[in-house]
Amino acid sequence: MYDLLVSGGHVIDPASGVDGLADLAVQDGRVALVAPQIDRGMARKSIDAAGQIVTPGLIDLHTHIYWGVTYWGVEADPVAARSGVTTWLDAGSAGAYSFPGFRRYVRDASRARIFCMLNLSAIGLIAPTWEFTNLDYCDLGLAAQTVEENRDMVLGIKARIDSNTTRGVGLRPLELARDLADRVDLPLMVHIGSGPPSMSAISDLLRPGDILTHCFTGGNHRLLTEDGRLSPLAHELRARGVLLDIGHGTGSFSYQVAEAALAEGVLPDVISSDIHQLSVQGPMFDLPTTLSKFLNLGVGLSDVIDRATRRPAAAMRRPDLGTLGVGAPADVAIFRLEEGDFTFHDVAMSPRAGTRRLACTHTLVDGVPLPRTPELPLAFWATLPEHQR
Repeated sequence: MYDLLVSGGHVIDPASGVDGLADLAVQDGRVALVAPQIDRGMARKSIDAAGQIVTPGLIDLHTHIYWGVTYWGVEADPVAARSGVTTWLDAGSAGAYSFPGFRRYVRDASRARIFCMLNLSAIGLIAPTWEFTNLDYCDLGLAAQTVEENRDMVLGIKARIDSNTTRGVGLRPLELARDLADRVDLPLMVHIGSGPPSMSAISDLLRPGDILTHCFTGGNHRLLTEDGRLSPLAHELRARGVLLDIGHGTGSFSYQVAEAALAEGVLPDVISSDIHQLSVQGPMFDLPTTLSKFLNLGVGLSDVIDRATRRPAAAMRRPDLGTLGVGAPADVAIFRLEEGDFTFHDVAMSPRAGTRRLACTHTLVDGVPLPRTPELPLAFWATLPEHQR
C-alpha cells in the first residue's frame, strides 16, 4: 500500500522528462512511482488532481524569510501552503552574526525546506539597505567559518551591489564577496539595480555558476542598449555561464527589459520572486503570479515550470530537489491553470493583459500536505511605494 496517490493530473517534471497525464504514488515521504495509471485501491489516501497540473514543489531561488529580525522577512510556511513553494533559498537575510537565529527560528521551525545565501555583511539585512557602507562588517574569516560550520544550509554568498548598499565604498564589497565565494567554493549571487558601481564593473567579477539576480531590472543596471535591444553584455554573461535570475521584488522587474530579452530568444535561467514584506503585497504577490507573467509573455508552461524547479535546483547544486523522479523527496505542487481576463503589472505598474494564471490548490512536503494557516501581520514599516499602493 502506498501512503498517498495523486491521481489524474497533468504531470510536468522537466528533470525527469515527464509531461503528460500520470498518477504519482508516495511512500515514506518519497516518490515511489509515476505512471499513466495506478490503482487507487493501492493507496491509503488520495488526491484527485484531474484537470490540474502536478509539478515538483517549486523552488524559489530568491526569498527573504527571516521574519521578525530583518526589515524584509516574511514567514515561509503560510506562503508555501498557498503558493506551491516547497524549497526556499533566502537571499542574504542573515549575516554571520544573525545566522544562528536563522537556523533555529526559521529553518528548524519550518516544514518547508529552508536554505540560504550568506550575506557577506555580518549584520545581514537588518535594515532596508546600507549593510556594506561600513566595510568593518565584511569580515571574510568570520563569514568563511560560518559557511564551514553550516554547509547543510548555506548554499552560496550574497552581495547587494547598488548605489544605496555600497554608498561611499564603491566596488570593494563585491571584490570581497568574490574572494569569499572562491574561498568556500560556493556560487555568488549579486543583486543589481542602479549604480554606481557600473554594470560593466560588476560583470567583470562574475564567474560561471554565479547568479545575477534582478536580471530584468529597469534601473540603470538594466541589460538594454539605448535603442531598447538586449545589451551585448547580457549575451556575454550567458556565454560565460552566469545565471540570469528574475528576483521580481518591489523594484526589480521591468516588462520592457523582459520583452526585449524574449524577443531575442533569451529566457531567464531562473524565475524567482524576491518575496518580502513589501513585494508580497503586490504587484509581485507570490511565485505563481510571477510565473504567470511569463506564461502570458509567451513562454511555454513546461519552460516556466523548469525555471522554478529543475534549474534553481541545479543552481543550488541540489539536483535531488525540484524533481518527481522515483526516490526523490515527495515535494509536490498542484495547480489550476485558470483562464480569464487578467491584468499583470511590473514594478513600475506598467500593465499587461493576460488570459492564464496559475493558482495553487495543494502543497506537499515529504508527501504530507501543508495546512493553510494565517500569515503573520506585516510590520508597520512595510509600506509600498506610493505608485504601487
